Amino acid sequence: MLLLLDNGSRRPDATRNLRRLAHHLGELLGTEVQPVSAQHASRIPPEALDGVPAQTLEPFLREQVAAGEHRFDIVPLFFGPSRAISAFVPEVAGRVAAEVGPLQVRVADALCPLPAGEPLLVEILADQVRRALPERSSDAVDVLLVDHGSPLPAVTAVRHWLAEGLAAALADTAAAEMRVGEAVMERREGAEYAFNGRLLAEALTALGAATSIERPRRVVLAMQFISPGRHAGAGGDIAEIVAAAQTDHPGLDVRITGLIGEHPRFVELLAARAAKLDTCTPIDHITP
Repeated sequence: MLLLLDNGSRRPDATRNLRRLAHHLGELLGTEVQPVSAQHASRIPPEALDGVPAQTLEPFLREQVAAGEHRFDIVPLFFGPSRAISAFVPEVAGRVAAEVGPLQVRVADALCPLPAGEPLLVEILADQVRRALPERSSDAVDVLLVDHGSPLPAVTAVRHWLAEGLAAALADTAAAEMRVGEAVMERREGAEYAFNGRLLAEALTALGAATSIERPRRVVLAMQFISPGRHAGAGGDIAEIVAAAQTDHPGLDVRITGLIGEHPRFVELLAARAAKLDTCTPIDHITP
């Protein structure tokens, strides 16, 4: 059984996008793909999802194992080596095995496994940025690659890798000057998390400080997010951060790109991950 696994959100649009991606991946692979969230999505009222409740990992596995299914392949919607992949999935599988019987789980690589990275993600990000560029493309533009933020340096390293690739991919744009930087939507307090870099609000404030209505600053936020939810998309935290920055600095002209999971080529990447599941080391057969 093939699963497409995201972290989960309480926002219906996130589950809708997960289902859309699972459907298109299934069409591409010629097999059924189950859209499953690690957590949170089960709190969405079913009536907000066309009457079909969202599936979360632990009850989904429990039900499937009880029904006789014992092999599960997972394509994770995570950019880097998140603890959701390295810890949460094995922990859940262990609890399920203890309750209802043995199972085997294989997990595909993250979307951007380092050091090799994922060139297709760079292509998608660059395409999204070009679509969002101001009409007067000869103006200087600041591009900020924005992700959620992580307590793990290995996850932040993925953003660094993508930002370097994005800068190279955008080197041929018609803008008079194209500066590619990075920002994080949120991070934990403390010096030990300084590796995350600048908060988005801080980065926009710094850019806005040198602007005026007469001397605007063009900014494009390259969104390293897959689905709309509490953070990305309409009404999310990032939209609120941008709105506040533009209120404080009217010379800021901020454009927000589409999300990576909305790009038509993203499903190609998911299919490539699924195709390599046979080379992935499975989580040990987990028995009660």
